[in-house]
Amino acid sequence: MNLTHGTKRGNVVLALAFSFAGSAAQAQSSMTLYGAVDANLEYVNHYSTVTPTAANRFSTGASASLYRLNSGGLSGSRFGLRGTEDLGGGLRALFALESGFSLDTGTSLNGGRLFGRQAFIGLSNKEIGSVTFGRQFVSQYDALSQFSPTGFASQYEPTVAEIGADYRSDNVVKYAGVFGPLTAVAHWTFGNGVSGNGEVPGQFRRDSGYGSFLTYASGPVAATAGYTQYNPTVTQAGDTGSFKKAAVAASYTFNSRAKLVAGYRWGQNKMADGSILLRDDFYWAGANYHFNNGLDLTLGYYYDDIIKFGTSSIKNPWQVSFIADYNLSKRTDVYLTTAYTKNAGLNFDTTANNFASGYFLGKGQSSMFGVAVGIRNKF
Repeated sequence: MNLTHGTKRGNVVLALAFSFAGSAAQAQSSMTLYGAVDANLEYVNHYSTVTPTAANRFSTGASASLYRLNSGGLSGSRFGLRGTEDLGGGLRALFALESGFSLDTGTSLNGGRLFGRQAFIGLSNKEIGSVTFGRQFVSQYDALSQFSPTGFASQYEPTVAEIGADYRSDNVVKYAGVFGPLTAVAHWTFGNGVSGNGEVPGQFRRDSGYGSFLTYASGPVAATAGYTQYNPTVTQAGDTGSFKKAAVAASYTFNSRAKLVAGYRWGQNKMADGSILLRDDFYWAGANYHFNNGLDLTLGYYYDDIIKFGTSSIKNPWQVSFIADYNLSKRTDVYLTTAYTKNAGLNFDTTANNFASGYFLGKGQSSMFGVAVGIRNKF
């Protein structure tokens, strides 16, 4: 909802927000309130009755069926503000503040942060690109989200397994520029905070990270390639490891209705002493099809070849995901989303993925199935 073209209430809000500014500044500025609310009814089988934690040595319990009201099926529920100001000479200031919440309980996500999804400010120029500062999605997320079959949907997308837990980071400086068919994205984080304490005096490397991706898109063909590294705290003394990933992906669109995507991600996670914690090759492929009646179908396949996981032996997980999404209007849609995973919980939830997605597989089980029916409104 753009407050500059909203209802009488929106006009009042805008007038109050810019009451301190002159009329010329108002004409050159814009502020938008936006968001999404998404909820569904979900069924999951073979779900552990025990939550794996460090205290129980990440053990799972007996399996059972789970029925619940869930938040965030295709989109994480969120609201945000973004704005721009024309500074002249082709230069613009920009900002974004975005808060994630659980629709079923009304609680804040991202560790209870007010603006845990995004909080950044920056400058942009149409010809040169933009530089932004703050908490934001990093370069691998920006690039690979265009080549995900489900667009990194919240519920059944193994996002952490594919691109890492640091896909959204604190203390980021990010550059993005578009040059004809090429888009370049690069980032540096001074201290992520995913597994450490963020920026620490005298420890410049601690929890730092960086990466860059280059994307080409012309007509029906698109492709991307890039590298990212995160140096998380891995010991109580503050020693850092090195989590490295490199990825390539491509897509082809037929008649603006059908799209095929595929990608490969190389990964290597090392501890502070150089020992390999995880070495894997991740593959994915999928298809999207849009019908003129507002129905969109999505099919995705994911496979992780775990070459080495410390001294443990883990079977390679794979997952098939399917989405049927029907648009009731430009803003509201209803959907069916489902997934089946082998050798892991949904979204490759295992010790190798640090139980990142919360789909804990019950003891003695080797597969998990989930299905959800939901509704989403985007504003």
